Amino acid sequence: MCGIAGEIRLDGSFADGEAVARMTETLAPRGPDGTGILARGPVAFGHRRLKIIDLSEKAAQPMTDPELGLTIVFNGCIYNYPELRGELVAKGYKFFSHGDTEVILKAFHAWGPDCVKRFHGMFAFAIAERDTGTVTLARDRFGIKPLYYSETGSRLRFASSLPALLAGGDIDRTIDPEALHNYMTFHAVVPPPRTILKGVRKLPPATVRQITASGEITDTLYWQPPYERDPALSGLSREDWRDRVLEALRVAVRRRMVADVPVGVLLSGGVDSSVIVGLLAEEGQKDLMTFSIGFEEANGEKGDEFVYSDLIAKTFQTDHHKIFVPSADLIGSLPDTISAMSEPMVSYDNIGFFLLSREVSKHIKVVQSGQGADEVFGGYHWYPPLANTNDVVGDYAKVFFDRSHETLKGHLAPDWMPDADISRDLVAEHLLMDGAATPVDRALRLDSQVMLVDDPVKRVDNMTMAWGLEARVPFLDHELVEIAAAVPPELKLMENGKGVLKDAARQVVPSEVIDRKKGYFPVPQLKYIEGPYLDLVRDTLTNQAARDRGLFRKDYLDRLFDDPTAHITPLRGSELWQVALLEMWLQAHDI
Repeated sequence: MCGIAGEIRLDGSFADGEAVARMTETLAPRGPDGTGILARGPVAFGHRRLKIIDLSEKAAQPMTDPELGLTIVFNGCIYNYPELRGELVAKGYKFFSHGDTEVILKAFHAWGPDCVKRFHGMFAFAIAERDTGTVTLARDRFGIKPLYYSETGSRLRFASSLPALLAGGDIDRTIDPEALHNYMTFHAVVPPPRTILKGVRKLPPATVRQITASGEITDTLYWQPPYERDPALSGLSREDWRDRVLEALRVAVRRRMVADVPVGVLLSGGVDSSVIVGLLAEEGQKDLMTFSIGFEEANGEKGDEFVYSDLIAKTFQTDHHKIFVPSADLIGSLPDTISAMSEPMVSYDNIGFFLLSREVSKHIKVVQSGQGADEVFGGYHWYPPLANTNDVVGDYAKVFFDRSHETLKGHLAPDWMPDADISRDLVAEHLLMDGAATPVDRALRLDSQVMLVDDPVKRVDNMTMAWGLEARVPFLDHELVEIAAAVPPELKLMENGKGVLKDAARQVVPSEVIDRKKGYFPVPQLKYIEGPYLDLVRDTLTNQAARDRGLFRKDYLDRLFDDPTAHITPLRGSELWQVALLEMWLQAHDI
């Protein structure tokens, strides 16, 4: 829900309200239902509103409480806001609205920055204190809601998207070579604080940043669950863990029903989205709207999974919508999809989520989605080989990295090639931190706290919010994740991955969707590039803008053009699509 923007001046001068207005206008797709700007001295906030909770104007933003001396802009949803409101009323607070925004404001006054530890939900917010001049920025535990910022001299700006910051002006648009290394190596994941641009950074997940009027900055990491075994739980059986996971998932799905508008489901037909539908049916949801998408096949690879989504829709009698996208429509939608990306994201899922969200937004404003289950419950193929590894860094890189540092030297132009193996060093630092008991635990922690944030989670936010659609992800309920982190790895690796989740799912959905081969949003035209798609990427990578930038070696591009299907990454992605997508994004945003 919504988009936020703002400027903070640290030299006592007035904030640039016009720049904030430009940033806010760029965020219009995220919040088509309302807009607001508030500028007071060195602070200016902007907001675009998507009405989900408290549809009245009393919940409009920026929201100010004159009695408390606080002003807020907020993007997201606090699912337990009614319970928190009750606590705050008991403490003597009075409310003028009925939504979650004012609850955050009062909670911040009551409990300070630690209030975030009480929130169940997804959020990015900024709160300005009138009396001290301090501004607090905060982001939820998994970075479900984005928060980008730029620092120039005595000015700090923030926004819900990178393009919004660019609209504000005066941003260093040069490419960050270390981020480029991440993009080309770490499967297009650029972890915070970096983005592909030197002048734009992003607040890490689970972080509260306080900025005083004089410019002092303090960051606090407020959540990092241990991936270790609790001796008190050593006697739990496989069935015990199944029941714990299922109950926590029930609670997570129930929490994400809170809204003053209907809530639907993005239904791929996989176990993750299917179990969400089943649990909503358990909760008594009638005429639940579900949505699936499919594409034309290519190179013999099927482009839809309708057989499974149809089964779930029939089982639970949902109001089901199937969207089939012909190849001609797909290529025509690529420019808008790429423009909607806050950062270049290589996954084929982007176009699927973009087109699915376009259709869904014609019917409802809120959906639940199954993202996060693989990273939380061990669903990917690279986890089992790590069970007995003596080199977790090397073995993880072997299966997840798109190319080694040495190979990258033959792909990037020399001027763009860092001396150090930036991406491997970053991954090694995270994998080898204390707090994870086994190599599998280490990989799950890395994927859920780093990869997940800047790949699946960012993808879903960007593509749904491009159409004013709010996506909620119950598998990233932090209490569910804490339980999952404590589950012994062998219970996750059972049944080709997600074993304990599949045990729980068998209590809810038909076994056909559980025992099937793992699927994704299949978009084979972007994996096996030929015909008009090859013409498109060739034009992009050889036009004047690309030649002037000179990111890639010409001999490497020629090899890709000559035989695109021969250059597939270990994770089954097209190398040609990866380099073309980056250049398309840079050109789309006039970098």
